[in-house]
Amino acid sequence: MRSIGFADFLIGIGVLLVIEGLLFAAAPNWMRQAMRSALVTPDNIMRAAGIGSAVIGLILIWLIRR
Repeated sequence: MRSIGFADFLIGIGVLLVIEGLLFAAAPNWMRQAMRSALVTPDNIMRAAGIGSAVIGLILIWLIRR
């Protein structure tokens, strides 16, 4: 099994930036509302969403890499 290298990490960051850029370009008002909503969301919910997202991402990477 090949380990995930730094190039793969940079590709992931690049994909993230492309998706984020497209969202801001396509729906700036929606993104602004999403940021306002995030500001008033309690910390525990933000943490749970972040941990859940990280776990799903790791599982996805594991499934693709195995």
